Amino acid sequence: MSGFLSGIGLLFRGFGYWRRRPGVMLLGLVPAVIAFVVIVAALVGLGFTLDGFVHWATPFADSWDEQWASALRLTIDVVVFGGAAVLAVLTFTALTLAIGDPFYERIWRAVELDLGGEVPDDGAGFWRAARDGAVLIALGIVTAVVVTVVGFIPVVGAILGPVLGVVLSGRLLARELTSRAFEARGIDSAGRRALMRPQRSRALGFGIATQLLFLIPLGAIITMPAAVAGSTLLARSALDAAASGAPAVGHTSSQVNSAV
Repeated sequence: MSGFLSGIGLLFRGFGYWRRRPGVMLLGLVPAVIAFVVIVAALVGLGFTLDGFVHWATPFADSWDEQWASALRLTIDVVVFGGAAVLAVLTFTALTLAIGDPFYERIWRAVELDLGGEVPDDGAGFWRAARDGAVLIALGIVTAVVVTVVGFIPVVGAILGPVLGVVLSGRLLARELTSRAFEARGIDSAGRRALMRPQRSRALGFGIATQLLFLIPLGAIITMPAAVAGSTLLARSALDAAASGAPAVGHTSSQVNSAV
């Protein structure tokens, strides 16, 4: 539990950079605003068309009692829109990181400099950010499908679906946001998993807190620069733990050890 709470604390330490580096953090709002407008427009469009689509897809309910037909269609509306919201959050993150790589690199570098030690010269780059964004969206689609299916479970689905969506998307957010510090050091995905394995509860706390703030109206715009800063703190804590003697895993040990 302490690790989970520590992960939440890392996000709020990221918010502290609004006071320490306001100029750099303000630049991080630009791609977040652009991505936010695109995602909100898509969700609004879905909201206007979803009810008609659900009526078209459920003609069998026309012969039901009106109360039961309305309950079924409302449930489908809520579950499908909930799955779309999960996908929207992950798409927002992927799109923001892809179009805002130069802005977020400045935030990442500012945090790295504050933490001290050797700061890598290489950033993620646009094409790598775009590739990672595409992977995140693909995983987001899978997550949204899982959440939607779980949402249809009688009685518990209405609660279990949203909770599962927050947890799964929080894990994906933490994984994606911490990747910059590792990739800049030449650590591949297997090495990142080895480094983050002891930090799983902290990563989950960080990811869930970020996800919940993203769900607040306009919260994603303000939170995104702080999430980049907080994820850098999380990645560096994993690197520092490995440097202090935590064993590396399998064939990634040479990469991890050379990076830290």
